[in-house]
Amino acid sequence: MEILGSRVILRPRDYQRTLEFYRDALELAIAREYPGGTVFFAGQSLVEVAGHGRKDGDPDGFAGAIWLQVRDCGIAATELALRGVVIERAPRQEPWGLIEMWVRDPDGVPLVFVEVPADHPIRRDQRKP
Repeated sequence: MEILGSRVILRPRDYQRTLEFYRDALELAIAREYPGGTVFFAGQSLVEVAGHGRKDGDPDGFAGAIWLQVRDCGIAATELALRGVVIERAPRQEPWGLIEMWVRDPDGVPLVFVEVPADHPIRRDQRKP
């Protein structure tokens, strides 16, 4: 199987509120818009906010998280706080070496903002010479 692309699709309870969060609070660039939905660029991935597809009786919440890499979690935390975004967990270095900060979108979907330190293995070529 060959995967050519991917995206996270959100089907929020309040489309307009969630659209404003991703567009205005996170300032994600719009990749495209269609009647009832907006697709945002999010690094090498896409986040789609769809105003359709959620049905009455669907379970609340989202069982995963959206992982967004930033250059500096401290700066990102300041920018988001100034825009009124509640920081659920302030930036801190995890045992696996990444610096992570957590916030939630209007439907409670967890967003993990990640900073990869310069000396982290993700930044080094792991191939043998």
